[in-house]
Amino acid sequence: MCIGERPFPVLVPLRFRLLIKRASVPFSFGGEALSLDVLHQSILITSVSTIKLRHLIMMNQSKDVPCQLGWIGTGRMGLAMADRLLSAGHELKVWNRTASKALPLAEKGAMVAQDLSELGSCDIVFMIVASHHEVDAILLGERGLLSGKNKPRIIVDCTSIGSEESAFIREKLFEHGIAFIAAPVSGNAKVIHAGKLSIVASGPEDAFKEVKPYLYVIGQSVSYVGTGDLARIAKICHNVMLGVVTQNLSEILVLAEKSGLKRHDFLNFLNSSVMGSLFTRYKSPALTNLDFEVTFTPQLMLKDLDLGLSAARALGVPMPTTSVTRDQVQSLIGQGYEDDFSQLLLLEAAAAGLLLKTEETDVDDGL
Repeated sequence: MCIGERPFPVLVPLRFRLLIKRASVPFSFGGEALSLDVLHQSILITSVSTIKLRHLIMMNQSKDVPCQLGWIGTGRMGLAMADRLLSAGHELKVWNRTASKALPLAEKGAMVAQDLSELGSCDIVFMIVASHHEVDAILLGERGLLSGKNKPRIIVDCTSIGSEESAFIREKLFEHGIAFIAAPVSGNAKVIHAGKLSIVASGPEDAFKEVKPYLYVIGQSVSYVGTGDLARIAKICHNVMLGVVTQNLSEILVLAEKSGLKRHDFLNFLNSSVMGSLFTRYKSPALTNLDFEVTFTPQLMLKDLDLGLSAARALGVPMPTTSVTRDQVQSLIGQGYEDDFSQLLLLEAAAAGLLLKTEETDVDDGL
């Protein structure tokens, strides 16, 4: 097993002190090895981010050599996630179909690969792309990751795909002796930058334990739900709820406004109640000011709702509200809405004969 143990500055505010308790492994600060057996006293940690502090502690629990890390996919999500690994001091070898989209990472020290097979020399390869078709082509295609002489030991896929497609890929990778960790995520680029991404993972437990420290650099929470592809079901259920909640939020906002309430006033009340959530707070500025900058497209939402309904049919689970939401998202696409799926609000308002206007109000997003 390898683990990234290379030292780097630990980042927390100056006023905090870390009490290092007795342990039997060496601990590194700025390249100077310190024995935890003699560190019962408090040590002042200078510098800047709790993410690196947690990461350093986890990484120093192993004496093994650093892992070579690869990254595939530098869209909105992938770019932000890979950036967190680079910012934590890891070296990355990166590939993206459109190489120019990886340039921001190259400017921060990543090596941009020209061919997928170049990432075969990495120990662990992370990936996040748009669909299972891309995952299949990237991993198993004629010029895919496995087409070269070298192959990674572990592949971590953060793409939202179905459990059946994931199981097929897992089986193919197993034939090559490669462990496969399904690790879909909850959040968007802004959530990632705020350090609040959530990750759900499944797969071989020993492989998960090896990649876990890196996942904690990328996100604030990592939930291991077991072997196989259970993480895929967890993410599909999550995104089904995302669509249904957004449709319902659109309905009640239109009802409130048509009754005379300002959207921001109603959202302020909602977010202060037991029904408020991180999501409703985060979406409040966009819904108030009609800012539909893309976080998740209608097409991607439709894909995930279809995955959820397909799983429900296979297991005999009725999902009537999901079915209605799926039809609304299909209508959204059919009427030419191409930005963010939260434009469901505009579709609902039009159906109610209500012309929405931006309220031009400063609203806290809670991040």
